[in-house]
Amino acid sequence: MGDIKKFAVIVAGGKGTRMGTETPKQFLDINGKPVLYHTVNAFVQAMPDAQIIVVLPEGMQQWLERLKQHLPENTNIIATTGGATRFHSVQNGLNAITEDGIVFVHDAARPIISKAMIFRCLQTTIEQGCAIPAIPVAESLRAVDGEQSRPVDRSTIRVIQTPQTFKTEIIKPAFQQPFSEQFTDEATVLEAFGGTVHLVEGEKKNIKITTPEDLIIAQTFLNSNS
Repeated sequence: MGDIKKFAVIVAGGKGTRMGTETPKQFLDINGKPVLYHTVNAFVQAMPDAQIIVVLPEGMQQWLERLKQHLPENTNIIATTGGATRFHSVQNGLNAITEDGIVFVHDAARPIISKAMIFRCLQTTIEQGCAIPAIPVAESLRAVDGEQSRPVDRSTIRVIQTPQTFKTEIIKPAFQQPFSEQFTDEATVLEAFGGTVHLVEGEKKNIKITTPEDLIIAQTFLNSNS
C-alpha cells in the first residue's frame, strides 16, 4: 500500500448552526485543541505519507497555520475554500488533487476515527474501487406519512458515515456532473454517475459532532483512546 498515493479531503466548510455557538463546531476545542486538529491528526497518524486537503469556510484560511503548529513538521497539508453546498466543497477539495490514488472524504466534525477503520476503507477501495462505512440501526424505526406511521425493518437499514473512500479516477469524474439536491453524500454522487457503492463496517464511536452533548461524548472517547 505504501506506493499508492493517498489523499484525505477533510470537509470543514460548514457553519455548524445546530451547535448554538458563534464558532463553527469544527473549530471548538476538545482537550485544548480544535475538533479539526483531532480529525486531521487521525489521518496523519494512520498515513504519514498522505496529502491532507482541508476544505475551510471562506475567510477562515488562517486555521491552516494554526493546524500546522500542532502537526508534525513534515505533514503534507494544504487548504482550499468551501463552496455553497457539501457537493461543491468536496468538489473543491478533489480539484486540488492532481495525481491518481486513493482519496478519503471525511467530515471534519468526526474526530474519533480509528486506524483500523482507515485501513479497512483503504483495503476495500483498492479491491472494489470505493468503500462507504456504515453501521446497523439499533433503535426501532417508523416511517411517517401524515397522521399515519408504519414500522420499518431496521435490519435492512444502515447509517452512513465517513470517510467515504474512492479511487480518484472513479470519484473525480463523478464530481464533474451537474449538482443535484439529491446529492446527500459522495456515495449518492457516485451512484448518480453510474457507479456502484460498496459498504464496509463503520464504528459506533465515529460520531458526527452536531450538538454540545456530542462534544462531551467525543471528549470522553478521545480520553479513553489516549
